Amino acid sequence: MPAQAPADNTLTLSSASPTVPAKAPTISHFRLANGLEVVVIPDHRTPVVTHMLWYRNGSADDPQGKSGIAHFLEHLMFKGTAKYPVGVFSNTVAELGGQENAFTFYDFTAYFQRVAAQHLGRMMEFEADRMTGLVLSDEVVAPERDVVLEERRMRTDSDPASQLSEAVQASLYVHHPYGLPVIGWQHEIEGFSRADALAYYNRFYTPENAILVVAGDVEADKVKQLAEETYGRVPARGAAPTRLRPREPEPRAHRLVTLADPKVQQPNCSRVYLVPSYVTGERETAAALDVLAHLLGGGHTSVLYRRLVIEQKIAVTAGAYYMGHALDDTRFMLYAVPAEGIPLEAVDRAVDAVITEVVLKGVSEDDLARSKTRLIADAVYAQDSQFSLARWYGEALSTGQTVEDVQLWPERIEAVTSEAVKQAARLYLGKRRAVTGFLLPEATAQAA
Repeated sequence: MPAQAPADNTLTLSSASPTVPAKAPTISHFRLANGLEVVVIPDHRTPVVTHMLWYRNGSADDPQGKSGIAHFLEHLMFKGTAKYPVGVFSNTVAELGGQENAFTFYDFTAYFQRVAAQHLGRMMEFEADRMTGLVLSDEVVAPERDVVLEERRMRTDSDPASQLSEAVQASLYVHHPYGLPVIGWQHEIEGFSRADALAYYNRFYTPENAILVVAGDVEADKVKQLAEETYGRVPARGAAPTRLRPREPEPRAHRLVTLADPKVQQPNCSRVYLVPSYVTGERETAAALDVLAHLLGGGHTSVLYRRLVIEQKIAVTAGAYYMGHALDDTRFMLYAVPAEGIPLEAVDRAVDAVITEVVLKGVSEDDLARSKTRLIADAVYAQDSQFSLARWYGEALSTGQTVEDVQLWPERIEAVTSEAVKQAARLYLGKRRAVTGFLLPEATAQAA
């Protein structure tokens, strides 16, 4: 079962760790005088450009008692400025035949537009203006708060799978704010005020805290000129805000979270482990976890799918993924959906057996080679998307990595050995590090 996706209006990002290009394009990377970091990724196949502005703040940076304020502010950023009142920015993008959206996750908030290349300067002008010019009134804030509450009711409170995901996350993170939902808890959203939104905006929405990523039919010199003419006019505020995060203590006990609901049509089980990210652990360890996730649950040739679905026929699907791109210790997920009549406990035991086998015996060279090849190949195919190109770099830089880390990722994947995969499984897939989630129809739970 996937973890909670980024909170946004229409866009859903995979919560799995994003792959990065196997052969990185020739990019430019520089800073403006006010501290704004800029990455330019030329892609001349089509005369369009993707303009993305990332802020190094997400739901894990929400003040205590204000869970969801980062996502709430994302909504409010579309409410207009003194120079461009509400609707002007979005209507202009639509009139130009472009697309726009925004998304919030644990470690970042990002805004993007995709337009014809000749309109890049206009997008920069709009985005730079709302970095400092946002105008909020109680008449704007209160209705938007109701919109977010309704979004929560629709996406979480009425969806048993999302409710279980929240409970699992809260059980995995007993101290770190990754255990809080990106959208926030309902009772805290209800208390949001105009002052709360402006305080958060003034703290995080500064050029020193932002990353501009431009991918498309552009040249670095032109992007730099346009950026200096627009973003460069935003005054520096000094040092970027410090992200104060408590460290999650080492887990010592396996936890089981069960949710039963009459709306559940298909039971499922999931398991989430606390593991290092590419930032908190060694890069080689994170690469081994990336390969391990793909080897265990990356499609129909993966070990979990082969064992549970094809050979044992006790599940209809199974998978795994690793959220490696995170500022702090992160999540490694396994999930399976049982075949009809198969209890969740049986599927859970089968998952245990696969993990134990990997820890004791390691993995085959064929499985290892297949997983590494597929990971890198998927990254090559994904380069057809400007959005993916921009996201790789924006997400990496906003979570404490570097451009070089992105470019070296294929080499690190290629260097992963079967022993490294076995070691990663041994160190980090012990059940005491995990929370298991069972989603059940209410009738099944009562019968049990």
